[in-house]
Amino acid sequence: MQTLIDLLIRHDALAVFLVTLAARIGLPVPAAPLLVVAGGLAAGGRVSLAFVLAVSTAANVLGDGVWFLAGRRYGYRMMRLLCRISLEPDSCVRQSETLVARWGGRSLLAAKFVPGVSLVAAPMAGALGMTARRFVCYDLVAGALWAAAFLGLGLLFNQQIQELLSAMANAGMAAVALLVLALGAFVAYRWWRRRRFLREVAAAGRVTAAELREMMERGEEPVVIDVRGPATAHLDPRRIPGAVLIDLGEIAAHAPRLPRDRDIVLYCNCPNEASAAKAAGLLIRSGLLRARPLTGGLDGWVEAGLPVATA
Repeated sequence: MQTLIDLLIRHDALAVFLVTLAARIGLPVPAAPLLVVAGGLAAGGRVSLAFVLAVSTAANVLGDGVWFLAGRRYGYRMMRLLCRISLEPDSCVRQSETLVARWGGRSLLAAKFVPGVSLVAAPMAGALGMTARRFVCYDLVAGALWAAAFLGLGLLFNQQIQELLSAMANAGMAAVALLVLALGAFVAYRWWRRRRFLREVAAAGRVTAAELREMMERGEEPVVIDVRGPATAHLDPRRIPGAVLIDLGEIAAHAPRLPRDRDIVLYCNCPNEASAAKAAGLLIRSGLLRARPLTGGLDGWVEAGLPVATA
């Protein structure tokens, strides 16, 4: 552990830059705790506070800039990729699009401090057409505020941090093992939450694209609801013919107006039909027992070679 601390002191700027950049790219590295430690070391004059703040901000903008450009080029496909690798795929894109669509560049300030959303906000901003100049200006401020917040914590609690570092240095490999166990426990907890959610999603009945098409051809007039957020629907304007766009957050309010004697099929284009399954669960609890998510969502419908409309 003492070796790691010595490395941080000798290569403070490089260590902070590389770890922050890796975190912004999406790797599970402890950038925020490192900045807190750097702030504690800066209080004792062992590292340069201004230099650490500058390199951390630069790493933030560089890492976010890569995702911003990817979002601008690949649009909703990049959102789907990020959602698949997220530990909380059901909420990451939806929360991000809500922030960006409502607050524009200012959303980048808030997103820095929201786990899961932080990584998705930059590509979402690119996909929604934010200008590069506007993005860089807001991301510079956001990155500086984020770095300053954690460095400030280190400055505020520098005495406690110095004591903790000394204890960890004396503990040697035991401290390293404890940190690894803590990180492993955190990842395991998030994985368990995700698996529990997936089990709940899997418990909901499904309608396949072929079954939905047959309902339509038989004249059963199923109610088809697109529960994607407005921003996502704008990025991908394809829609199942006759589908009504109702945001997931508004499903409960629409429940009293939906028919109880017809099938209700809901779809999204998120992993495991997460949003559609949530919406179906809300409707079922409201007494609409024939509500079911569409297997594969919009992409499953398209892959089956079935027709689409555009909004």
